Amino acid sequence: MSRRAKREAKVKSKIISKLIIVAIFLGLVFFVLKITPNYINTDVSDKTNLVINNNNITKDLKNDVILENGIVYISKDDIENFFDPYVYYDEKYNQIITTSENQIASIVVGENSMTNNGSKVDISGTVIERSNTLYLPFSSLKDVYNIEINYIESSDTITVDSKDRKYVIADSKKNNSVKAYPTIFSREVDKINENETVTVVQNENNENRVVNGWTQVRTDAGKLGYVKEDDLVNSLTIRDKIETKKPIEGKVSMAWDYYYELSSAPDRTGTTIKGINVVSPTFFTLVNEGKGAVNDNVGDSGKAYIEWAHKNGYQIWPSISNSPYIETTSEIMNDYNLRQELIENIVSLVMKYDLDGINIDFEYMHDEDKDLFSRFIIELKPRLSEIGAVLSVDVTAPDGSEEWSLCYDRHVIGDIADYIVFMAYDQYGESSTTPGTTAGYNWVKANIEKFLGQEGVEAEKIILGIPFYTRVWKVQNGELINNPAVNMKDINEIIPENASKIWDDNLKQYYVEYENNGVINKIWIEDEQSIEAKLSLIQDYNLAGAAYWEKDREPDSIWDLISEKLGI
Repeated sequence: MSRRAKREAKVKSKIISKLIIVAIFLGLVFFVLKITPNYINTDVSDKTNLVINNNNITKDLKNDVILENGIVYISKDDIENFFDPYVYYDEKYNQIITTSENQIASIVVGENSMTNNGSKVDISGTVIERSNTLYLPFSSLKDVYNIEINYIESSDTITVDSKDRKYVIADSKKNNSVKAYPTIFSREVDKINENETVTVVQNENNENRVVNGWTQVRTDAGKLGYVKEDDLVNSLTIRDKIETKKPIEGKVSMAWDYYYELSSAPDRTGTTIKGINVVSPTFFTLVNEGKGAVNDNVGDSGKAYIEWAHKNGYQIWPSISNSPYIETTSEIMNDYNLRQELIENIVSLVMKYDLDGINIDFEYMHDEDKDLFSRFIIELKPRLSEIGAVLSVDVTAPDGSEEWSLCYDRHVIGDIADYIVFMAYDQYGESSTTPGTTAGYNWVKANIEKFLGQEGVEAEKIILGIPFYTRVWKVQNGELINNPAVNMKDINEIIPENASKIWDDNLKQYYVEYENNGVINKIWIEDEQSIEAKLSLIQDYNLAGAAYWEKDREPDSIWDLISEKLGI
């Protein structure tokens, strides 16, 4: 090899060596940068840690946890964030009200007692105030929230486990290091000994949370970290997740069965209604100025009705109406004690008559009572859940008048109640000064989308109310003089034979107009075709089902259609 070639080879060798050194250096830098975060200690060590369902949420707390005389106190703001989004301070009675799935508890600030589901019990601790912040005696609320609480003094950690979630333990088969992250290159958060028992963290699918062969665990010290999956033995499920059973399997199909409060329940003996699984007779109304009292109009006829319904496999969710007692309703909504009086009366009636649920039909309220009506629903739901009764709440379309539409917080009602019933009728109602349809398809569809969109209600909670009636709009000399309701089954009897029906594809119904003695009659017809179009929206939007106002206004043939469309 020539001298020049040797020199060039030497230079090339040096370049390659430098490149290798640079590559190794960059590799080391990358490795260090990659694993360094795994060794940074992010634990909170200067305050009591709070671990809820195997998640350390200490950094997300708005206020520190307080430990005082063996009582764990958590601020109202943090209770709202992590346990009860509707926890409420009642200024009138200086008390905190908190609810869970089947419990409602109230604690007067400074008192060592709690009213839980109507029963007063003594408790350790009370609601206290620190730095203008209210704190709840969390230790005393474990039964309300259905949780287990454990304070670990050695690590100054509180663990909270919901009893309705899956809980799994396992043993370590050797002395082990619990890592902060699922990799060997990670800092140690705790040590466990051979045969020491740990809690195995579950993922959203109720399976062990395993990442790349590492299982997340919680140690006896309340520390969360990872160990090799193979290092765990003797896995044992202490309890499985409690699945919430739907009140109705499949679609809901409910017939309102109206009768006047001074009349008797209809006699359905010997009959059946095809295509339904729920009936809602109008058994109950508020007593005017009754401060939560309920008029019970069941009687012997109602008892026979209940027996008939259950015999035929129908659930019975009687309605309770407030109309037209707007001031009585307002008085009750604005007073916790009166709300509880009404709730106690409802619960008593459900138990007395072995009812399957209640349909709240409060339709005429002040818009300024909207949030308090929501409070009533929030406080009623756990009491009904405790006895296994269904709660459905009737509401009107959004974006209407103050006392008929703006008086509902549909999002909260839909979140709390088992079902929210959209009364999708009276688009043009009795008080309208302009003739129009009772329930046009396009209007119903647009409002369903409002429920799902701007109101934030889950589709599976929405029952679509469908009318079995329409109106005859009578116009004389260009002025509306009357608009009487007409039953769906009677429509064809009042329309002259020579009148022409015109199909409106936007409304999905026929329109007819005819003159009689100088009066123009206008009818937007509700029939099988218009009802079928509205029923199709239940499948299109995967709604919970349908309800019909009201029984006995319909032709018999409508039930075959309903049965087919809803699969009942």
